[in-house]
Amino acid sequence: MKTLFLTFALFSLFNILRADPIEVAKTGITFEAPEGFEPLAKEIIALKWPANRAPAYAVGNESASTTVAYDLKPNNIPQKDLPAVKKSFTKFFERMIPGLQWKKNKIVEISGQNWILMEMTTDAIDTDIYNIMLVTGYKGKMLLFNFNSTKEDFPKYEAKLRKSLRSIKLPKEVVEKAE
Repeated sequence: MKTLFLTFALFSLFNILRADPIEVAKTGITFEAPEGFEPLAKEIIALKWPANRAPAYAVGNESASTTVAYDLKPNNIPQKDLPAVKKSFTKFFERMIPGLQWKKNKIVEISGQNWILMEMTTDAIDTDIYNIMLVTGYKGKMLLFNFNSTKEDFPKYEAKLRKSLRSIKLPKEVVEKAE
């Protein structure tokens, strides 16, 4: 009986520790979602993000107060253009987003490729939001991730969100180096 219990406990622990990577739209791009995060229904995505800017995919905690949204948009962003795109996004966000406070706004390398990293807090209608946004080019499109949490929940999820961010992997054959 003791052996059976121990075997079951080890099997359960293995399943908890094993994180199945999530693939972005059959691209080979993967990341590990924070533990306990599940895919959000299209109806929740539609409520949480404006229709013209809604991501195709998102995972989140049970209340969807902390999420990881990811998508490929039809905008081409070559690696050499990242500084100009960053400057453009910065101006747009500062003009359009109420209460924006920058935490980080720079170009970083993740999985062998340069990305725009925009970390900020913003004012929303019902609560303040902490965002960590990543943007890069991928095969003529814009690849983006948005790690998003209410400021109230952010301390609880910060380490998990940053671990998820660091888990992003691009297929080696598509990593485009800046010239």
